[in-house]
Amino acid sequence: MFNLSNSGNDSTELDQWTAIGRPAACVILGLSFLVGAPGNLLVIWTILQHVKHRSHTVVLILHLAAADLLVLITLPLWIYSFAYSWVFGEVACKAMVYIINSCMYSSVFLITVMSVERFVAVRYPFCLMSWKKKDIMNKSLPVIWILAFLFGIPAILSHCVDEMSGTQQCLFREHSSVAQEVMFLFLETFVGFIVPFLILIICYSLLTQDLKQMKFRTKPKSTVLINSVVIAFALCWLPHHILSLLSFFTSLKEVSDTMANFIQSATFISGALVFISSSVNPVLYAFAAKSFQGSLKESGLVKLFENIATQSTKIKTLTSTSSDKPNCVNHIEEIEV
Repeated sequence: MFNLSNSGNDSTELDQWTAIGRPAACVILGLSFLVGAPGNLLVIWTILQHVKHRSHTVVLILHLAAADLLVLITLPLWIYSFAYSWVFGEVACKAMVYIINSCMYSSVFLITVMSVERFVAVRYPFCLMSWKKKDIMNKSLPVIWILAFLFGIPAILSHCVDEMSGTQQCLFREHSSVAQEVMFLFLETFVGFIVPFLILIICYSLLTQDLKQMKFRTKPKSTVLINSVVIAFALCWLPHHILSLLSFFTSLKEVSDTMANFIQSATFISGALVFISSSVNPVLYAFAAKSFQGSLKESGLVKLFENIATQSTKIKTLTSTSSDKPNCVNHIEEIEV
């Protein structure tokens, strides 16, 4: 998200940096909306209407698309705000920022669970079957959304509307103390990025090692697809968190006006890049679906999601016939995961 702080920097120089950052952010947000909103809507419609047997991975993709769509439908208001001014009031500002932050937390958590699920499916398929029998995956979805909405609460407490370069903008954070600012930054950076990213790295590394040891008849499409989603998530979110930390440290230490103004301007662009993470997933699905050909009723996208669901069924069948071998990693070499 866009997080700025008032710092009393030279307004002329800040205006120069803003003249670069705001138009660039409008372009990025506009492209994200045009690509991501219809793309995620298509993913939701395809899964609900055409995918009858939904694996846990497909259900996670459905929830991820819903969270991303909720974020993207707010973009026209942000584009108008950057082009002109925030005219919707402070209550709307807090509500919009809360929805966006909550949905972005849910997206991060869903991607993390998706990666863990794929890792367990390859290395510990019996554990995955135990989870399925206990319905742990489905029970985790309400928990993910509840946690996301709880972690989004600091956005309500801190965000406000303030003047920037002669216009009102819903970009600013106000904290009652340095301790509160540190706590909110810790939640956003540590819980919303560092911990999930470390889990993703661990799962990705171990999964890659396992896949190198296995012999596949066909390319593992679902694993490559999920890895692509993870990489896109990291690339889109990393600049935002780096600039958030820089902004915090510059507020504690004296820096030149040029550096402070550059950070504030770059925040526009890094914040806009975050929204790309909500729009890029349908594009990745479309590329993955290119290898599947079918009619309009059974498009490549439909066959892609059905293929992912079928892979889970194959694992289930194999594990049920190999119940006497609890460590069955070596027995799924011919399964595409």
